[in-house]
Amino acid sequence: MKLIDYLSDKTGIKLTDIKPVSGGDISAAYQVKSADTSFFLKTNNKPFAKEMFSAEKTGLDTIEKTNSIAVPHVFLTDNFESQSFILMEFIESKRPNSIDLQTLGTQLAALHQCRNAEFGFETNNFIGSLPQSNIFHQNWSEFYWFERIFPQLKMAFDNHLLSKNESPSEEKAMKVFNEIFGEVKPSLLHGDLWGGNYLISTGGVPYLIDPATYYGHSMVDIAMTKLFGGFDSEFYNAYHEIIPKTENYDCQIELYQLYYLLIHLNIFGSGYYSGVKNILKRYFL
Repeated sequence: MKLIDYLSDKTGIKLTDIKPVSGGDISAAYQVKSADTSFFLKTNNKPFAKEMFSAEKTGLDTIEKTNSIAVPHVFLTDNFESQSFILMEFIESKRPNSIDLQTLGTQLAALHQCRNAEFGFETNNFIGSLPQSNIFHQNWSEFYWFERIFPQLKMAFDNHLLSKNESPSEEKAMKVFNEIFGEVKPSLLHGDLWGGNYLISTGGVPYLIDPATYYGHSMVDIAMTKLFGGFDSEFYNAYHEIIPKTENYDCQIELYQLYYLLIHLNIFGSGYYSGVKNILKRYFL
């Protein structure tokens, strides 16, 4: 049996065509068509792929249930022969204009107003190809150290990408975090919001894709949007009309970007070392 026949059998929809498309990062991506609709398919044969796609579905489903911002609806996650896959709604997209980016900012703020009693998430998930622990914590600084920064520092030590004398102690990190983060309420986050993880549909509707969802500080998503670009002043102005800038805005941006730079250091190597080192030196050493 071919994969397209397996998908037809599982969905109950006669699928007639499958072709590769852009949109996969660590996975292969395809557009799958029936007579009257299209689906987006990602496949991966890594050992962790089934767990990764299951976590992606959980994140997308969680965001979808908030009715704050659109995500592609997920129809199916499963295995076929030696590979795992996730099948979801295909979004025809366009280049964003200023109105689209304003809408994205407004709707992201609405997502961040979805609250929880604790920081973390019901399941662990992935950030890129790396596992992301989401054990619940009452305190944000503790969550950010134990579930985010320290695991990435340890991985960098183990891979000889950082030395331990370049890293803060737990005591020093907690002191800095408590001073700079202040009082934080748990907001539902996308978790990996760079410019490649949103789409604007041809109808002008913003969609979030590829989440690494959990409840954390809303500034984490804002920090990621500023790391590699892809967002403009219309987006930030609309967002901050609803959620004002924090007191330690610029420092929070840098400390939250540290997590993503560590991830890139651990995935892609020493090209990200200087970015990590500069932030560690500025705040901790």
